[in-house]
Amino acid sequence: MTVPTRAARPLWFVAVGCIAAGVHWLVVVGLVEAAGWHPLVANVAGWSLALIVSFGGHHRLTFRGHGAPVARSAMRFVLVSAAGFGVNETAYAVSLGWSRLGYQSLLAIVLVLVAVMTWLLSRHWVFRGSSAKL
Repeated sequence: MTVPTRAARPLWFVAVGCIAAGVHWLVVVGLVEAAGWHPLVANVAGWSLALIVSFGGHHRLTFRGHGAPVARSAMRFVLVSAAGFGVNETAYAVSLGWSRLGYQSLLAIVLVLVAVMTWLLSRHWVFRGSSAKL
């Protein structure tokens, strides 16, 4: 595979992000509906699985050719993802308490908002190689 062009990276980010967000959302809904888990607890499980999908996709597709060592990128990605999850869980908890929307819709909204933060940090820090032009 060739290195994605600067213009293609956001498209790859959205594609990988949609897959990871879909995994996250499906795990949460599945655990709430099938196992009776509280949405905030199920959200932790959803994030954990989506983290694996997201890093793999972004490392191999979105930021392919980044030049950053895998171990360093993985550590940074986990930090960014954990920070994003902190924002996610806080926003989700607050919105569950005050909104009349269903937990599924609220989670979808929160996932989209956190994705913007993840893109910016991933592009400018996580997958930043010493000479890579991202």
